Amino acid sequence: MSGTNEALWLLDSGGRFEVRSSVRPTPATGEVVIGVRAVAVNPVDAITGPLRRLVTPWVRFPTVLGSDVAGVVSAVGPGVTRFAVGDRVVGFAAGQERLRNSPEEGGFQRYVTVLERVCAELPDAVTFEQAAVLPLGVSTAAAGLYEKDQLALPLPTSSPVARREVVIVWGGSTSVGSNAVQLARASGFSVIATAGRRNHDYVRSLGAEAVFDYADRDVDQQIVEALAGRHLAGTLAIGSGALGHALRIVRRTIGSKRIASAYPDPLTRIRSVMARTRGIRISSIWGGTPVQTEVGPAIFRDYLPAALAGGGFRPAPEPRVTGAGLQHIPDALATLRAGVSAAKIVVTIPAESRDQ
Repeated sequence: MSGTNEALWLLDSGGRFEVRSSVRPTPATGEVVIGVRAVAVNPVDAITGPLRRLVTPWVRFPTVLGSDVAGVVSAVGPGVTRFAVGDRVVGFAAGQERLRNSPEEGGFQRYVTVLERVCAELPDAVTFEQAAVLPLGVSTAAAGLYEKDQLALPLPTSSPVARREVVIVWGGSTSVGSNAVQLARASGFSVIATAGRRNHDYVRSLGAEAVFDYADRDVDQQIVEALAGRHLAGTLAIGSGALGHALRIVRRTIGSKRIASAYPDPLTRIRSVMARTRGIRISSIWGGTPVQTEVGPAIFRDYLPAALAGGGFRPAPEPRVTGAGLQHIPDALATLRAGVSAAKIVVTIPAESRDQ
């Protein structure tokens, strides 16, 4: 398709950005092009320096970052029957994934190529700003809960059958945790979560039956007591320090000994090997895994559209809009680095006049 595009390019691992014009992408088989109306920023976007090379060593510079996009379908590729031009959608922009590794699929641009299998139709009641908080958070939570090498739990449905087991979500007010609580409930499990005290009501509103303050000195004991006589279905450990707490809790409870860690560090592999001697299995979550597996379409195609339309799934955490236009994304990343609680930083992308 003809037309112009505009993207925020990351020039090098040092974090230098520049807005540049380019040709609007043409979708291939199984792809759609989205005219972006809102993007959210994630911690992986805010990485600079040697850590950028460590986390995504396959990325070639310059590149376009960004995973979370919401907007309007601008073009559909061959084989795409679920969407038509003009549809409102939310999608996972997979440009930073090893098997995609394409600036055309980075979310920080006006028109982005997204795989149909990780796009979901939006109901009118959900704004683009609200929807933009979802993709990477949903995908990471789904990876931890449902991938076969993670917790391997049953997939969510709009009318789940209640199960007797409990899922622990350590870090329930984070972006990943907010989605994990809701997905686990939609799979029929009870959820026990942690969060700062001021966010307890928020996490309960997402479906957690009990929320504990991760800062309490005896928080592990509180959770063990809450689980007395109940079986664990699995544990998600989200955030720095979460894995240590999860290990101490799992050792003293019954049920699943599987822990999916969403904060892998160099020690995770060592701790995983050591934990196996106690029958505990630790796995490291990669949020983009569902892009390539059956979990992606199971969430974005089969579950999310109806759940959003019916109100059974809520875009969470709340968007905090910090600017309008690609040029404001670096400032949004700076805001994210400074610290955010129970919110996600969003930048709107005003539509071009011919697209309105």
